[in-house]
Amino acid sequence: MADGTTRVPDLHPGNQPGHAAGEPASASPAPRRFISLLADGAPERADLYGREDRSFAADLNLDQFVGKIAGVQEEPAFIASLLYTQLDDVDTVHYRHEVFRDLEDLPLLGQMQEFAELMHQVRSHLAQVHKMQYQYQREGWFLDAASMYCKAVQSLVDALGNAPLGSRALCAFRAFLASYVVSAEFELLIADTRDRKDALAQIRYCTRIRGLRVDVSRYEDQADYSVEVLETFDRFKQGDAKDYRVKYRGWPGMNHVAAQILELVARLFPDEFQALDEYCRRHAEFFDEQIRRVERELSFYLGYLDYIRPLSAAGLSFCYPDVTAKSKAIFAVDTFDLALAKKLVSEGKPIVRNDFQLEGPERIFVVSGPNQGGKTTFARMFGQLHHLASTGCPVPGNAARLLLFDRLFVHFERKEDLANMRGKLEDDLVRIRAILQAATSNSIVIMNEIFTSTTLRDARFLGEKVMEKIIQLDVLCVYVTFVDELASLGDSVVSMVSTVVPENPVERTYKVVRGPADGLAFALSIAEKHNVTYQRLRKRIIV
Repeated sequence: MADGTTRVPDLHPGNQPGHAAGEPASASPAPRRFISLLADGAPERADLYGREDRSFAADLNLDQFVGKIAGVQEEPAFIASLLYTQLDDVDTVHYRHEVFRDLEDLPLLGQMQEFAELMHQVRSHLAQVHKMQYQYQREGWFLDAASMYCKAVQSLVDALGNAPLGSRALCAFRAFLASYVVSAEFELLIADTRDRKDALAQIRYCTRIRGLRVDVSRYEDQADYSVEVLETFDRFKQGDAKDYRVKYRGWPGMNHVAAQILELVARLFPDEFQALDEYCRRHAEFFDEQIRRVERELSFYLGYLDYIRPLSAAGLSFCYPDVTAKSKAIFAVDTFDLALAKKLVSEGKPIVRNDFQLEGPERIFVVSGPNQGGKTTFARMFGQLHHLASTGCPVPGNAARLLLFDRLFVHFERKEDLANMRGKLEDDLVRIRAILQAATSNSIVIMNEIFTSTTLRDARFLGEKVMEKIIQLDVLCVYVTFVDELASLGDSVVSMVSTVVPENPVERTYKVVRGPADGLAFALSIAEKHNVTYQRLRKRIIV
């Protein structure tokens, strides 16, 4: 089933799927244009359109929400791959935005979710078929799967026909479905499925059990004593009685006795069961490959929307960013860390939102300020936004313009690794050198608290050298640092500062704003709060 087709072999051991003897084959399907919800005119493997990169997933906490989105899907590896694959074409990003916009129509979204659920049931039935031992049980489940498939397709045709679609993807899929449902093979599937269901529903038989002997016969208007028995005992009824009726199992198990009874029923009704045999051979591959592909790709959109729905309900905004591959004038308004927001919303805590903007020659954010003030969260948020934008997903915030980058490089602090025999400073230098060698002018670099293992003087010297190379490369960069001086190295550098509550400097606001880097200001505010400034201490000593 991985290739999008459905084949249920060995419904009749020793026979190959085909047509009944003397019956003409169904008309061959007319060629149809490939349909993908992921990219316009994409090749067959449209799900891999772009470049997959997971190297920064843990540092940016992408793995947290990708794991939650993909983990509830039927094919988690497929969804995770899509959420880690960065598109290299602006038009493909817009193509996906169009689908997300169409799915903002709640009635349409509900219909698409119902379609996806029915298709899940179809595949579950087909998967069970391969695990069943008895022929007629396999054929019955196969017939039910085909019936659900027909229902799902016909319901979706009606839903898309009434929906005000604007996306190229869903408009093309609607046109495809309109041609598919009037095709000879689908009309034959509909008619055959209806006929087989109706014929089997008309079968009536009697089962008589005498000790270890079971007799099966046609039902020929034999008396039904159940009503008479109930009426006889109804007069003795004194209250609700325990229900002793047998409840059949929901899972598709069948023991050898039930299988033998079914075999006897098939002998009593040979025409009906022979027709079922022929049906299963004729429609062994009823699941259309392109419908299967679209249904797989739809789970990408439904999974992401399902993840952000509680955040939207909590008042957080999402937008479709203006994605550009040319301009580095970027911004975001009221944005936030998606993984952190999910956690805080579930705990009923408020979400702090931040803005950022680069214009003209500006390329680098140098973020400084007190510890635990939101600097690292700001860096993660910047990386998350750009990655999500590169997958074609809506991003956190009221508005945004973001760069469609070629590579995203991340340098976060690592514990010393005894295997490589390097100290922490040497490891920092080796990793940064590899990033700067691989980065291009269209890359994004995020560095968080590097050179913390050395002296302030050395950290400043090394930081300036790294900044010089970043400025030369003309990359977009976020540099979180305790070295304030790096925030004033040129016109391409923008100083961002995490702020505190003025009346209580030890309390963080987690807001990161444009402002001059001055670490002493925070120390002075705290000293004033606790009356330990130089002037006040001197006054106490002298007195």
